[in-house]
Order: sequence, then C-alpha cells, then structure tokens
Amino acid sequence: MGITSHDVARLAGVSQPTVSRALRDDPRVSMATREKVKRAAQALNYVPSEAGRTLSTRATRRVGVIVTDLTNPFYPHVIAPLHDELSSLGYRMMLITERSDEAVAEEKLLDQSMDGVVLATATTDSRLPAQLERRGMPYVFLNRDTGRAGDFASVVDNEGGGRLVARELVALGHRRIAGVFGAANTTTGREREMGFRLALAEAGVGLPEDRVVRGAFEYDTGYRALPVLLDAAEAPTAVFCGNDVVAIGVLNAALAAGVKVPDDLTVIGFDDLPMAAWEVFRLTTVRHDLQELSRQAARLLVRRIAKEVDPAGERLVLPTEFVPRATHAHAR
Repeated sequence: MGITSHDVARLAGVSQPTVSRALRDDPRVSMATREKVKRAAQALNYVPSEAGRTLSTRATRRVGVIVTDLTNPFYPHVIAPLHDELSSLGYRMMLITERSDEAVAEEKLLDQSMDGVVLATATTDSRLPAQLERRGMPYVFLNRDTGRAGDFASVVDNEGGGRLVARELVALGHRRIAGVFGAANTTTGREREMGFRLALAEAGVGLPEDRVVRGAFEYDTGYRALPVLLDAAEAPTAVFCGNDVVAIGVLNAALAAGVKVPDDLTVIGFDDLPMAAWEVFRLTTVRHDLQELSRQAARLLVRRIAKEVDPAGERLVLPTEFVPRATHAHAR
C-alpha cells in the first residue's frame, strides 16, 4: 500500500486536513506548519493525488484565465501577478488563448475542470459571461467588464484618468486636441473617451469627429491614426491615446512624418507600462497599479468561488495618476 496523506499527518504531528491545506499553500496554515508538512511529505516521498483531492472536495483548485490578445504588451504585466496571487491562495492558473471570447470552446470552461474563470479581454457584446452564469461558473472581469450592474470586476478609474489628461492639456494651452481611443465595445475605450470628452467640454474645448480615431488597443492603431489626424482641417497639437501601446504607435508615426514630439505634437498614453519609462520613449501617461489590478481580481474570484461575496456584484476600482515625462509640452 502506498504512502497516504494520513502517513504524512502522523509524521508531521498534524491532522490530515491540515496536510491537504499545507501542501496547496493555503494561507490559513502558518508558514511553519506548511514547512513541517512539506518536509514530512518529502521524507516519505509522498505525492498528492490531484484526482483524489478533486473527488473529496469537489474542487479542482484550478482557475482559467481567458486572454484573446497575447500580442499586446499590457497582458504579460497583469498575467504574472495574477498567477502569483492565485498560487498564494492555493490555486493553479490555466491560460486560455483564443482570437475572441466567442471562439472559446465551452468544454474548456464548463466541464467542471475549473473552479472559476478570469475574463481579461472581455467586450461589452460578448456572450461568454451569460454562458458562464447559466452554468453556475464563478468568474470575474480583469481590466475590462461589461459596464452593467452586477459585474464582479477589478478595473481602473478610466473616466477619471481621461479627465486628468484633458485638464493637463487645457492647462498647457492646447485647443486643437485629438484622441486615438480604444474600440467602442470595450469599457476601457468608452470610459477613457467619456472622461476625456467631459473634462474638455467643461473647459469649453471641443473634440470634433475628424480629430477622433477608434480602434483596437494595438500599435498599428496609433501608427495608422496619426497621418489621418494630420490631414484633418486643423491638425492637432496634442493627442490622447487609449493606452501606451497605441501611444507608441503614434510616436513612431510622428518620427516617420518628421513631426517633433513634444515641440510640434504632445502625445499622452494610459497604463504606464514599464516600457513607457524607457529612455527611447519617456512617454507621458496615466498610471495605475497594474499588479494590484491583478491581485484584487484573484482575491475577488476566490471569494466568489467560496460564495463570500454579495450576489449583487462587486466592482473594485483602482485610482489613476498623471505621470509627466518627455512627450508633452505647452501648445505653440
């Protein structure tokens, strides 16, 4: 007969349930006890049975994370802390990548092989959240949600960030202002544009449609947008971009067109990815805590799995701050 968790429990001087919790790094077990149990398991060459654990608890301790845009540099910076936080809570993360939420095969999520799901690239028109609700699968939104009441989400104060940028540009004397915003079916795109527009309107500054471009949060969106904006009846002196990746596309297009940043054109991004601070960019942007965005999503999902949340929903919103670097200047 093989070594069991009961044998490990006897050697470590703890109960069998404590062994199970300690070996999955449950934070409810002290670090000293976890180390003692792991030493006992190692001494006995004990390997936990994941299948047995699943049958006994009806939980897999696995969480799926759906990302449909792995080419975007934003996502590695939120996936890594999400993985670490889930691990600290005793869960394994499984990354699911498809071109769209609709392309995610239902059997990957709804065959009871996971305890919950993080939706990292949701759109407002996705049918996936409703499918998960019907199957009773706990899920949370990370970064983007549906914008409707009842969401469980970890998001950023996108509208507030947009307002910060608009007020800064107005204070710098800019009046011919443009925006390269995210897609209309994303809450990040809508909310950042809305905050930006509202603050400009409060200052009496217009944002005509010929100085607005919307698209995916990608480098190409920014690179292709700038020539269009420069051809407008009145070329802008400042451009607010939906995220840092789009802003970098605008910076490169400006270099190609011989437009000097920030002398001829102010460019401002959003997110403050680590690359935004590189000397080659020194991008002025809007910062929020990328790691905490992920950590609080992980904690929220685990609480939802444990049914420790208000069924009416919970939307956790992180604050933003303006980060001045080298791509903004007074209007000339």
